[in-house]
Amino acid sequence: MAATASPGAGGMVGKPRTSPKSVKFLFGGLAGMGATVFVQPLDLVKNRMQLSGEGAKTREYKTSFHALTSILRAEGLRGIYTGLSAGLLRQATYTTTRLGIYTVLFERLTGADGTPPGFLLKALIGMTAGATGAFVGTPAEVALIRMTADGRLPADQRRGYKNVFNALIRIAREEGVPTLWRGCIPTMARAVVVNAAQLASYSQSKQFLLDSGYFSDNILCHFCASMISGLVTTAASMPVDIAKTRIQNMRMIDGKPEYKNGLDVLVKVVRYEGFFSLWKGFTPYYARLGPHTVLTFIFLEQMNKAYKHLFLSG
Repeated sequence: MAATASPGAGGMVGKPRTSPKSVKFLFGGLAGMGATVFVQPLDLVKNRMQLSGEGAKTREYKTSFHALTSILRAEGLRGIYTGLSAGLLRQATYTTTRLGIYTVLFERLTGADGTPPGFLLKALIGMTAGATGAFVGTPAEVALIRMTADGRLPADQRRGYKNVFNALIRIAREEGVPTLWRGCIPTMARAVVVNAAQLASYSQSKQFLLDSGYFSDNILCHFCASMISGLVTTAASMPVDIAKTRIQNMRMIDGKPEYKNGLDVLVKVVRYEGFFSLWKGFTPYYARLGPHTVLTFIFLEQMNKAYKHLFLSG
């Protein structure tokens, strides 16, 4: 029998039962993975566009639609899902770690009276959790970048990874274990920028929409605030993202890496491809960010409801 107090037992009512932390973390990772299944083609297009025209002002793809149709024509329907296994592993590692770190820090810094941390402290917790999750998820990120980039290369230059585990094993064996964390610093920097921009812009956008008098605090308001926040977050994080993508995909030339670090990538992109090339792939990046967030929360809510119905009701 459940050990919850009844109203007649000293007039006390037991606390509502909630799912264990391990289940919350598991559901967070699964929700992110479920959303990735839908937005993986956008990730592929974004990565291809960021790598197109590398070192020159000529672009391989004119627009996101041109990139998508070119990939479909050359590689077929399965081609737009290249790297899906790596995308799923990235969510399993990054999202679960970020959620776990955030939850633990949030609870530790909540006051004894139940007072939650202030906005700045929450932002710091979010950035710390994001950076830690990014570090853990970097190997899957490296595999994802390389797998999605493979189709644009001549057949004799392709790496030909079969799946994410094959990619991780081959990278470690052929290039050394440290290569799995190549681009770790810009990956963590992007996570910090994304978390900071999302937190600030989402709360500000939501407040603006509520103050306009046209919105109430409901799912439509949350969706619109998420899309506005996504626009700000995309603009702020894309230069760091392109540095990450180029570093993780680079090859060694005469024993030397193509780029020294993230700053070297940004300088070379501006010099050889133009300033606005720092925002290559803006449309698919933005189109991915909003739906991925919305889908993640939808899947998360459904899993929580199912768990509550199956294990916590009665």
